[in-house]
Amino acid sequence: MRPFLFRFLKARLWLFDRLQLGETKATLLWAGIIGVAGGLISLAFRGGIHAVQWLFTGQSGGLVQIAASLSYEHRALVPAAGGLLAGAALSFGMRLLPRQSSTDYMEAIVLGDGAIRVRSTLVKSLSSLMSIASGGSIGREGPMVQLSSMLASFVGRLARLPTPRRQLMVACGAAAGIASAYNAPIAGALFVAEIVLGSISMESFGPLVVASVLATVTTREILGGRPVYEIPLFEMSSKWEIFPYLLLGLVAGAAAPFFLRFLKASEALFGRVNAAPYGKLALGGLIVGVLSIPYPQVCGNGYSVVTSVLHSAWPWPALALILFLKLLATGATVGSGAVGGVFTPTLFCGAALGALFGIPLHRLFPSWTAAAPAYALVGMGCFLAATTHAPLTSILILFEMTLDYAIVLPLMLACVTAYYVSRGIQTASIYSESLRRKTEEAGAPPLDRLHVSGLMRPDPPLLIETASFLEVARMFAKYQYHYLYVVDREKIFRGAISLHDIKPVLNDPDLERVRGILALDLIRPSFPHLTPDAPLKIALRVFSTHTGERIPVLDKLSRKVLGAISKKDVLLALAHDGFRHAPD
Repeated sequence: MRPFLFRFLKARLWLFDRLQLGETKATLLWAGIIGVAGGLISLAFRGGIHAVQWLFTGQSGGLVQIAASLSYEHRALVPAAGGLLAGAALSFGMRLLPRQSSTDYMEAIVLGDGAIRVRSTLVKSLSSLMSIASGGSIGREGPMVQLSSMLASFVGRLARLPTPRRQLMVACGAAAGIASAYNAPIAGALFVAEIVLGSISMESFGPLVVASVLATVTTREILGGRPVYEIPLFEMSSKWEIFPYLLLGLVAGAAAPFFLRFLKASEALFGRVNAAPYGKLALGGLIVGVLSIPYPQVCGNGYSVVTSVLHSAWPWPALALILFLKLLATGATVGSGAVGGVFTPTLFCGAALGALFGIPLHRLFPSWTAAAPAYALVGMGCFLAATTHAPLTSILILFEMTLDYAIVLPLMLACVTAYYVSRGIQTASIYSESLRRKTEEAGAPPLDRLHVSGLMRPDPPLLIETASFLEVARMFAKYQYHYLYVVDREKIFRGAISLHDIKPVLNDPDLERVRGILALDLIRPSFPHLTPDAPLKIALRVFSTHTGERIPVLDKLSRKVLGAISKKDVLLALAHDGFRHAPD
């Protein structure tokens, strides 16, 4: 038994010397689990949409096609009924739950402790399911991301991860939700890094990528790997056409702030309605239903209309009218309090705006400009960049949704232009305003007030100084740590044993001599440590001179071991706090 144990530890030493993964491997493993779970729950939500559609209409498929096949009365009443049920789910479902903190995944990452409540999330997801399946003008990506983040939060609590690691797991869940919703693994990771976390560091970006990739693989296994939008071959008609795309970026950047203000005004308008949530949501659904009587294209998230715009030439007046009505439908749905995403409706507005820009341009200069669908495609990306203030994510998600590399050059220029124009008009993005308001309400502590005690993990594995070498070896094999802490009978810290320090003993052929070695004979008495009241800046400074992944936390007076703190947790906590207090 002992030779096998020694061979196992030798193999572990060999892997550690070459991979140097430390605690990263556990984080990546959890990220992978979250990615698969996020992909599965997104598939389940898609199935739920089709089931509820069938209950409402007796059909399942595209909302526009379903609405067009219904009678006028049925077409008007289905979104109203969906809104009524969605509001009832919110009103009565939340009453049955104890008072809890917000379930929003962005708040859980940026402001909270990474905890997302399961029951309240399920209530909101049920409400969202009713709104989406009945034709509300919102995207399904919102509840998909929220459900995936909820699972990630549950995993973080189950694994008893500290707050920064749990927040990272929720971020991985959000990335998995975006990736599975749009079949876009790169954009899924970048969306969370750029918009939610505000930084792209490998401490967080690596797990985000793992979660996004595995979520995409999971959904592709069921749905296939076809791009979200299959488009005709994109090409620039001439080198001079780069200037119209630049102008399109200017137009989209100028229009986006007014779109955001319109959504805010819609919320304020419905806020004045003296009615219960189910009444407001039913009213919002009724507005969508009435608008869909002459124009069923306003129903749903706009995916089928965008596909049509990308493949065919629309008359300018008809497209302008559909865009106007779609804006009204989106305002009615979002303003009434429906739970869902605005990502896909934003893509609709961008596609319509781009096509409206491209139609007269192509008529004036047919020889050196492309047809309107090309401008619709670029318009989707630059309008998204202008509303989210995330140009990199917008560029990559459009590329991944089309898998056409030819769009990248005009898309990059238009997205960056739209971002700067929009930010110059209005600093708040579609996501940042509510977060900034809640950040101010939360009154987060400044960086200097974050201490080791907030990240310390209590009761780390300890070795008694009289433990035999065999006990030391078993402890290393059991806990997969690279340093073990040695204490006396009173739990007073004596030092640490490094996995590398036992390498000569593992190679010693004299087993009798090995039996006589005790933990006390192997310790490093001069080992770095921290106290619970030490600021995280001090912890980071200590880690900068220490190669280990963990440092023991000792009582200042007695030197008893209280816990241990992880380098990854410190880095994540500092990065997280830096984002919370970064100027806009």
